[in-house]
Amino acid sequence: VRLPEGTVPTMSLLDWLRGNARLTGTKEGCAEGDCGACTVVLEQADGRRTPINSCLSMLGQLHGSSIRTVEGLRTTDGKPNEVAETLASCGGTQCGFCTPGIVMSAWAYAREGGELHEALAGNLCRCTGYRPIVEACHSLTEAAAAPLSTTPPQPPISARFVAEGHAFHMPATMEDLLAARTAYPEALLLAGGTDLGLLVSEGRKILPAIISLAQVPELQALTDTPDGMRIGAAVSYERVLNFLLAHPEDTLAPLAALLRRLGSRQIRGMGTFGGNLGTASPIGDALPPLLALGATVTLRGPSETNEMLVEEFLLGYRRNALAADEIIESVFLPRPGPGAFFACEKLSKRHDQDISTVGLSLLVDISCGIVTRACIALGGMGPMAARAPETEAALLGQRWNEAEIDKAATILESEFSPLADLRATAEYRRMTAGNLLRRLWWRQARPDIFAEPHAIPEPAELAVTER
Repeated sequence: VRLPEGTVPTMSLLDWLRGNARLTGTKEGCAEGDCGACTVVLEQADGRRTPINSCLSMLGQLHGSSIRTVEGLRTTDGKPNEVAETLASCGGTQCGFCTPGIVMSAWAYAREGGELHEALAGNLCRCTGYRPIVEACHSLTEAAAAPLSTTPPQPPISARFVAEGHAFHMPATMEDLLAARTAYPEALLLAGGTDLGLLVSEGRKILPAIISLAQVPELQALTDTPDGMRIGAAVSYERVLNFLLAHPEDTLAPLAALLRRLGSRQIRGMGTFGGNLGTASPIGDALPPLLALGATVTLRGPSETNEMLVEEFLLGYRRNALAADEIIESVFLPRPGPGAFFACEKLSKRHDQDISTVGLSLLVDISCGIVTRACIALGGMGPMAARAPETEAALLGQRWNEAEIDKAATILESEFSPLADLRATAEYRRMTAGNLLRRLWWRQARPDIFAEPHAIPEPAELAVTER
């Protein structure tokens, strides 16, 4: 399909909405997925309503999808939706620039439920303060979640969109995907776009060729087996998180605590494990737990399928073992045994929606108080996420107690030679890596002092000090 003049398949959905479509209710704040002013809702075929950042979403990857903007929240009789009216009546807006994105997040929260803190974590408001916004969200009635007229998503059909200097390939079958990958080896592979989308939204780069993975059924498969979980390369973090939250007894469930801090709900709605592996960033949140679990990645080419450890797949700074004619098909997370201790920790300047300074994941098997297996992986400590073999060896065969953990943490502090950057000095990273290991031990020894952050309380529980 040749697109009309002024429409480029690799342009951001935000630019298309505000420009071509003249739907200016959606605002541009940061152009990098941090502020939430550009939030729209992706309405999926299974009925889920997923808020996403339109600044990071390329127009082409939403082919066949149904997108709702703030203009689309009017009820079937033309009246404003209750979310917007309640936000205004509660004093939840001042300059109003962030308001459309907050309205969309609140509407998705009213429809999908969940925890309010997480629903609003991806929306920044510099003027109002969050108390009236929270009160408005708590005041919503069932009418706020009432069904609205919608356009059902279209069945996936392989497509190719072209404009001058741009080509966007949208295969809907594995056969078409592999054919496009072979024919256009220079094309960038697009999973969720939360990293690649920055090149367009913030960097204003011209991307001549893109191959999207979003509509290939095999890459959207999420399969749970007694041995572990297989996650298709295009499965969103949000889908994995929802599965883990629904199965708190699962030995993979500790991964949920990390996923809840992996960006905002908007980021998790689009981001994928496959994308994190493809970019091979040294601070990718998902990579340390994959390394600690001994996860494997399946690569598919035109003639064969290859499976390897994630540890072997990562080769260096933003380098991996993916060949020019291959795609990442899935990643398999082995399920820890019932006696294992698996935990993930992330250090960042903000608790919510911030890039990792240091990430640490730990998997240990303990028998009669003795460590029989130890897997420790870190991100942010070098050119790529990596295991800590010296520290693992120091724990192996030792008692699982505070004294041995302290010895291992001291070794860990000298095992890596991290760089200093705007997030932390090298010395700080070394010190905190050891302290994160100590903290994970205490997380198991004293789980009562490491409860999850408190949910946003109901308005009646909020104390007001009169002056």
